[in-house]
Amino acid sequence: MLTSAALVAAVSGLALGLGLIVAIGAQNAFVLRQGLRLEHVAAVVAVCALSDLALIFAGVLGAGEVLERVTWLVPVVCFAGAAFLLGYGALAARRALRPGVLLSDAAGVGAGLAVTVGTCLALTWLNPHVYLDTVVLLGSTASTYGDERWAFAVGAGIGSIVWFTGLGFGARLLRPVFARPTAWRVLDAVIALVMTLLAVSLVVRGIAEL
Repeated sequence: MLTSAALVAAVSGLALGLGLIVAIGAQNAFVLRQGLRLEHVAAVVAVCALSDLALIFAGVLGAGEVLERVTWLVPVVCFAGAAFLLGYGALAARRALRPGVLLSDAAGVGAGLAVTVGTCLALTWLNPHVYLDTVVLLGSTASTYGDERWAFAVGAGIGSIVWFTGLGFGARLLRPVFARPTAWRVLDAVIALVMTLLAVSLVVRGIAEL
């Protein structure tokens, strides 16, 4: 039976999890674009949700403390993540600046399942912000709930599942807007900007951790 303390912990985990994940980032931008294209949406949603669940529960198990102690790992992950985000941002900028590439891409000539899943995994696991949000912040917050920390983790996990499912499968509602090539160019321009800003922030953090 779910106690009131467990319910409070679960709702708190849900609220904090959604608060951290809703902000636009590498994952959300990728899920949104795949959802608009109706391309491998279920696989992308599953990868993002399961990755978040794994990281959240790892944080509750204490992985956040280990991550903070291995000081050399943080800058390495930061620089690797920045390089990947810059590359992905460059591809988005290319699509935005070259209508010919954009139109063939929007027409359905997209990446295969393996490439899509690989890109999604990289955007998730090479992004230090994901570790800071899920492993460190959610993990440390969960520890304050004592015996109810697992209820907190479940709430945060539900938040991730609901968000990614809604974003991935709900994006199709915006397809009428993206029937125009200009809308795709604007979206890719925004994605390129977000990826570049995230990459710069990771480089700055990596240098600070050296």
